[in-house]
Amino acid sequence: MLDPSADTLDIDILVLPETNLILVASVIEPLRAANRISGQDLYRWRIFSPDGAPIETRSRIPVPVDGVFLPERETAPLFVLSSYQWQMSATPLLRRQLSQTARHRSMMAGIESGSWLLAEASLLDGHSVTIHWEDMEEFASRYPQITVMRERYVIDGKRITTGGSLPTLDLMLEIIRRRQGYSLALEVSRLFIYEHERTGGLLQVPALGNMRVADQRVSQAVRLMEETVDAPLTLARLARRVGISARHLQDLFQESMGVAPHHHYLALRLNAARRKVIETKAEFADIAALTGFNSSSAFSRSYRAHYHESPTETRRRLRAGAKG
Repeated sequence: MLDPSADTLDIDILVLPETNLILVASVIEPLRAANRISGQDLYRWRIFSPDGAPIETRSRIPVPVDGVFLPERETAPLFVLSSYQWQMSATPLLRRQLSQTARHRSMMAGIESGSWLLAEASLLDGHSVTIHWEDMEEFASRYPQITVMRERYVIDGKRITTGGSLPTLDLMLEIIRRRQGYSLALEVSRLFIYEHERTGGLLQVPALGNMRVADQRVSQAVRLMEETVDAPLTLARLARRVGISARHLQDLFQESMGVAPHHHYLALRLNAARRKVIETKAEFADIAALTGFNSSSAFSRSYRAHYHESPTETRRRLRAGAKG
């Protein structure tokens, strides 16, 4: 599930009663966005409930489901979602079903309070996990055989756990990054950017690797990159504009973003180019010029290296899909 791949990944989602709507969206929306941005069905999902009935969320907006959850010999990753009153769902039947299905699943994920359900089924024994910060002490005391970590999400072998809705969004971005690469994960993350007045306009970005930008110098460099996609600045010029040395900016960028500045810059430019390839009929030479490439050939080589197809193949594939 976490290895690089262009194949479609099927995910099963078990939603338990009184789950927050935003928790469901935190799992599904990044996957939907990845499909839309890439123009491919990279992800498919099925939603189940314990009894096959729609799930009434705490916001009173029901979540339709594909059917009742049954522990058949499915191998797709299973995400168990729960928010409130998880104890009501921890029946002997569900614990037994989770234990049975875990024998076949490539991955089991406890999303927010879903971790309690996996723990009750003894599926987290010997693993490192996380849980919502309010529950950490109680969880650690109840399950001494499980190592609780103060992390937003934890991936440990065939087990994944998250500490809430936004950490779940971070997890989904990390899955996209590992499977399809930094460029697509970055573009998906940018759909969820928001600004908060108390930050003085500093962009708040869902985490991508280490990409939760707290350093204003890195944030300023990212803004400059976004403003100069058509005429990229050298690292030295970027650093001068930010007011630090190129080496210092490189180190700060690596700490905050998890990648080198040039890697992020190239991802921004290629994402801008891909949108133009998909959404416009512009000539590739024009797209290359608008996104800072010296020639059409240089643009095509970089595009293919990142997206595993040429710009021409992207347009041909999308046209064929539209006709179908």
